[in-house]
Amino acid sequence: MILKIELPQVGESVTEAEIGEWLKFPGDEIEKYEPLVEIVTDKVSMELPAPASGVLTKILAVDGDTVPMGAVIAEMETSEISKTDAPEPSSISDSLPANRIGTLVQGANVGPTGGEFLDTSLTSPASGVDPKEEAHATTTKDGKRFSPVVVRLAAKYDIDLNTITGTGDGGRVTKKDVLAAIETGTSSTESPSPQETASLEDQIIKPSAIRRMIAEHMVKSTSEIPHAWSAIEVDVTGMVAWRAANKSSFEKQYGVRLTYLPLTLSAVSRALKSNPRINSSWVDGNIVLKGAINVGVAVATNEGLVVPVVRDAVNASILNLARRLDQVIERARNGKMTLDDASGGTFTLNNTGVLGSIWGGAIINHPQAAILTTEAIVKRPIVVSNNGQDTVEIRSMMNICLSFDHRIVDGAESSSFLQAVKTELEAIDESFDPGDPHVT
Repeated sequence: MILKIELPQVGESVTEAEIGEWLKFPGDEIEKYEPLVEIVTDKVSMELPAPASGVLTKILAVDGDTVPMGAVIAEMETSEISKTDAPEPSSISDSLPANRIGTLVQGANVGPTGGEFLDTSLTSPASGVDPKEEAHATTTKDGKRFSPVVVRLAAKYDIDLNTITGTGDGGRVTKKDVLAAIETGTSSTESPSPQETASLEDQIIKPSAIRRMIAEHMVKSTSEIPHAWSAIEVDVTGMVAWRAANKSSFEKQYGVRLTYLPLTLSAVSRALKSNPRINSSWVDGNIVLKGAINVGVAVATNEGLVVPVVRDAVNASILNLARRLDQVIERARNGKMTLDDASGGTFTLNNTGVLGSIWGGAIINHPQAAILTTEAIVKRPIVVSNNGQDTVEIRSMMNICLSFDHRIVDGAESSSFLQAVKTELEAIDESFDPGDPHVT
């Protein structure tokens, strides 16, 4: 039977993806779960696996096409699924278990997602060639097979593909191989037009597909969401002292580092529970208050800033949050995030303080209602009132800055949330109870 292969949903805010590079071609025999195609969204780059064993018969969306989630991108012939097992037409959504939808191969910077579909035509915008013709025009006379994007790049820069040693599966020449050949000077053509207007001292960097999508959605976020900002300072002297007193024993007893992040995440999640407007989205003219509190935590990696999601943080102990953060951050920095890690966020926490920032206004991670930055902890002289007497003390101070969607949240509501976070953080002192370590 013919099985239609669809782009799977990778999160409620992701509405479209770009076809990065096909790894298999019409006529290829493929095994179940074998990588078929690389797809790119503004959140992740992932390899989509085959939903069944069989033969790839048709490619409907070629390299470089931008298509909506759920769109059919290919067809395959398979005998694994009978007509009595699944309704016609069958699709990848029916065939793949949730944990086998795909594997993330690269993270993306924090940024807005969603918005209107781009061109959903199945004609390649890059070449204007019918995708059926282009998908089949990848076999050379000597039997070697190349993806459409590889063929286009090679033609543009006058690259002889037979001179390139492929690094893909089975020695396949990939787009990265061609780009590497161009960079090392294999091309005999002149540099593309952008370099013609650049000076000799300038360096031209071609944005990756992920970077282009991030750029588009950043513009969409700032153009569609009326951003407003509010910030307050928090006295975290007690939190700094408590962590210093417990850091060593915590790590020895539980085998996980005690950073400020789980403490902050716990405080933020509780503040979200008491301020539901901050944990919401603007959808079709309505305000949707999210039932779950799933906080995305921005993490710097070699591939950029990624935002793994910590689910149901409000009901977790400090130890549980520390463990979950340690695990997800390690996966993020090693490029091993799962789709579950990258989806479902209802609010974003961005710890810009680790970069030395003391004040900032982040762009909202569309379609969320707000994003909070926690800034660097700095010792400063502060006027402290005790029994009517003012004294100057050296205190550990931290600014927290909220960017919020002014369609959903007003100044009073943003201030209420910030004050709730401040109260939670300033309540941490030597008597602080981190919660039952057995709470999951």
